[in-house]
Amino acid sequence: MTQHVRPPIRSEYDLVLPPFVEAPVERVLPLSTRIWQQGWLRKGLILVALALVWEALARWQNNDLLLPGFGATLSALVEGLGSGELLARARISLTVLAEGYFGGVVLAFGLTTLAVSTQFGRDLLSTLTAMFNPLPAIALLPLALLWFGLGSGSLIFVLVHAVLWPLALNTFAGFQGVPETLRMAGRNYGLTGLSYVWQILIPAALPAILSGLKIGWAFAWRTLIAAELVFGAASGQGGLGWYIYQNRNELYTDRVFAGLLLVIAIGLIVENVVFATFERLTVRRWGMVR
Repeated sequence: MTQHVRPPIRSEYDLVLPPFVEAPVERVLPLSTRIWQQGWLRKGLILVALALVWEALARWQNNDLLLPGFGATLSALVEGLGSGELLARARISLTVLAEGYFGGVVLAFGLTTLAVSTQFGRDLLSTLTAMFNPLPAIALLPLALLWFGLGSGSLIFVLVHAVLWPLALNTFAGFQGVPETLRMAGRNYGLTGLSYVWQILIPAALPAILSGLKIGWAFAWRTLIAAELVFGAASGQGGLGWYIYQNRNELYTDRVFAGLLLVIAIGLIVENVVFATFERLTVRRWGMVR
């Protein structure tokens, strides 16, 4: 009878390795590299360079009526903010913008929800966007003034038009790009209708939706300023657009540039603070974008 020979059991032991000292595990970057990695610093340097170029061109032109310098424009901006006039104009513009932007966002999400739910909704979205997306929002202002009169309703109407179509297209494209695995997971959980859209499609398509929100904001902001140039001239009141138009008629070019500078500053704040914070707390935190 063959006997099975058991292998010897070796005792356990710990092999202590010498510390790895050939090279540092973590390399400390130079101070200049760490400073240059700060995005706010790089963007700030770009703005400073643009301001220096502006000032140099203004001094070369040597005509404050055509092109005031950056220093003169900044002085007019501080004066307008100190007097409260620019703040009041900005408040009027931002209030109207918020109403029109919110209305466009609600309609866009309603239209895209219908589009992902039914074939009729997809046909409706495709047809309407093909018809109205190429149409400039400012071109509808004469009709809006005829329909809604000299009030904020006219501006809100053109703002809704400016926001609705680009946001709807980006949102629907994001919904179409949701992986089939996530769709099947939602169906396995029994999600249908609005619950399926809110819990599956919107989180998965959030990068595209955020891009649409940014594009809609940019379209709405520039449409509002352009519309206020006409609206303000017709009604005698308005926001930043009317401030720019009024000072242009009075040949206060430094105040015109101050109004434009405030328009740019508000755009930078919304883009780099509001949208950047929302993106950092959502899609970047979830690892959906680099």
